[in-house]
Amino acid sequence: MMKIATTPMCQEILRLAGVSQFQIIKDGVYRDVDLAVVLSETKNHDDTSTEFIKLKLNTFNQIEDGIKLVSNRLGTEPLGKNLSKGISNQKRDENKKIKVKVYSHFLGDIAEDMGFTIVTDESYDFLIYPDYLKKELKKELQEAGKKAVELPSHRNAPLNPVKRARMRYEILENRICMRH
Repeated sequence: MMKIATTPMCQEILRLAGVSQFQIIKDGVYRDVDLAVVLSETKNHDDTSTEFIKLKLNTFNQIEDGIKLVSNRLGTEPLGKNLSKGISNQKRDENKKIKVKVYSHFLGDIAEDMGFTIVTDESYDFLIYPDYLKKELKKELQEAGKKAVELPSHRNAPLNPVKRARMRYEILENRICMRH
C-alpha cells in the first residue's frame, strides 16, 4: 500500500479528492513516505525518494485543480463538491475598472481571479497586502489610508483551503467591490 503524507494546510484537498488513508506531517520531514502532497512553495529535501505533488491553493480554481490532480494521480473518486464560489464573468468585468496594487504572489492570484486590474505604480484604487508585511509597509499604508486592504496570511487564516479562500474573497468583496 502506498504511504501518503500531507501538511495540515493540504489535508482537506486529500479528503475532498477521496483519499482516506494519509498521515499529516508537521515538521516537513517526509521519510518513509511514497507520496507527499504539499503547498507549491514547500522546499523539497533531496535526501528522500518521496514523490511530491505541489499545489497552489489560493483561488477556487486552484483548489479544484488540486483536488483533480490528487484524485487522478491516486485513482480516487473526488467527493463531488463543486467548489466554484468563484466570481461571475459579469462581476469580473465590473472589477476590471478597479486598479489594485498587490504585495504578494498569493494575493495576486486572488486579485487576478476576481478580475481586478493589477498595477505596479501608484495609480491604484486599492492596495492589497498580507498581514505579515504590515510593519514593513507602514509608510505606504499610512499614505494609502482607507485604500489599504489587509488580508490574512496562512498563519492567520483557516487551515481548510476552501474556508481560507472564501474568507479572503469575502474580505476583498466587502472592502473593495462594495466601496467602489
